[in-house]
Amino acid sequence: MTEQTAEPVDKAAPEPAPAAATLLPPVPPQIPPVPAQAPAPTTPRPPRRVLRAALRWTAAVLVLGGLGAGTAVGIASMERTDVPGLGTRDDGRWDYPELSLPALPSGAPRPFSDFNTAEVHHADLRRLLLPAPAGATVDKKLDGGWVDIARYAAEYDKDERAAMTQRLGDSALRHIAARGWTMPDGTSSRIYLLRFNSVAYSTAFRDELLEDASRPLPLAGAAESSLDEDWSVVDGPEFTTARSFVENEDYGSEHVRHAYVLAGDTVALVVQARKGADGTEAVPFHQTVVLQNQLLG
Repeated sequence: MTEQTAEPVDKAAPEPAPAAATLLPPVPPQIPPVPAQAPAPTTPRPPRRVLRAALRWTAAVLVLGGLGAGTAVGIASMERTDVPGLGTRDDGRWDYPELSLPALPSGAPRPFSDFNTAEVHHADLRRLLLPAPAGATVDKKLDGGWVDIARYAAEYDKDERAAMTQRLGDSALRHIAARGWTMPDGTSSRIYLLRFNSVAYSTAFRDELLEDASRPLPLAGAAESSLDEDWSVVDGPEFTTARSFVENEDYGSEHVRHAYVLAGDTVALVVQARKGADGTEAVPFHQTVVLQNQLLG
């Protein structure tokens, strides 16, 4: 950018010489000549009381403006439920702790990076399990550690367990991690993460769990389930897929919802069940699936 040179300030123009000195009377020597200059302003100054009133109004505006800005900053920094009139009505969601992804081993890529064609999760699979929400009673047998194939197969109808055990035993399965809990209203939740050698093996296993697009392999106590019509994924992870199912209305003593998440080399099964006529609530179930999906994506 070129520099701009400041223009020189114009000096006061010299007094113009008289056109014909002989025509002007001589100037007395004791009176100095008056230099040519702009005439003094003739607009009268405003009275001091007007100035004082203007200053008072200006100060008032600045004070009010400062108070308004301070209030806006204060509201912006407050929680929504702390602002009167802006509290959010409880919509049934559970109070999960703040989530964070576990650290990867040094030099390990993320599962969906360009240098990870097998879409392998290099983080500890147990650290990718969704934690239990506030108020939950943790299942001591599903405490976030490893489980065997028999424990996972027990989630399915008894007529399917032998084939499930054989299928997983012959596959390239590496680990199964699981966590379970029960909420005060009696809703029980169980999450299983199954990691395979690559995305090809996990995809093949997920496809075997679905007899067709709308009929999943029956779970224990939920022989007839169909696609969850209320399910929708908004702004979910780009490279994962989730399918949600709900037991039909003519369920027995316990109502079951479940979902599968396919995320690279890992398949997640999320199950929620509740006894009684009210059945399981859709909101906390969908919330649980979304959060588990985000941890895997």
